[in-house]
Amino acid sequence: MKVILLERVAKLGQMGDVVDVKPGYARNFLLPQSKALSASAANIASFEARKAQLEANNLETKAEAEALGAKLDGQQFVVIRSASDSGSLYGSVTPRDAAEVATAEGFTVDRKQVSVVAPIKELGLHTMEVKLHPEVVVSIELNVARSTEEAELQASGKSIQELAAEAEAEAEFEIAELFDDIGSAALDDIEEEVASEEPAEEEKDEA
Repeated sequence: MKVILLERVAKLGQMGDVVDVKPGYARNFLLPQSKALSASAANIASFEARKAQLEANNLETKAEAEALGAKLDGQQFVVIRSASDSGSLYGSVTPRDAAEVATAEGFTVDRKQVSVVAPIKELGLHTMEVKLHPEVVVSIELNVARSTEEAELQASGKSIQELAAEAEAEAEFEIAELFDDIGSAALDDIEEEVASEEPAEEEKDEA
């Protein structure tokens, strides 16, 4: 099916291009989202008549997107989630979650603009792409943690595995210290018993 693009579509073409696509792709995505029109003679003529206005609108929205993108690109947002000790999430973090935390921080982002680079099922730092305009795409980072304290540690460069290893090492150190204290106390008790028995032995020898 041939369509005329009303805006740039990644891997397909620029505004005004007439391209051949699968009918399902056109009916389910391009046409309902006003990204294209069927390439009939009437629609092509209509596009040519509106081309100058469409290009002006595109430049205006692109400029707005670039202004937002300059502020949004590289931003890190904290997402608090429950997870196992190994760092596996009970569920996953979605584009909707990313849009909500970004909006809560003052950025106008719709979930449909967010795409996941890879499924987020673990604690840690994860990258998502935000398509603000057909020609403006930026990246944000989600800091997925079980608490704000853990998020701060992850932001400083420590992974959940490193944090778990540090906690385990600290626990082992405390246990070792506890046994050392118990051992020292037991040794003191033995020394006291020996000291208290020595006079009795000396009295026995004098008798």
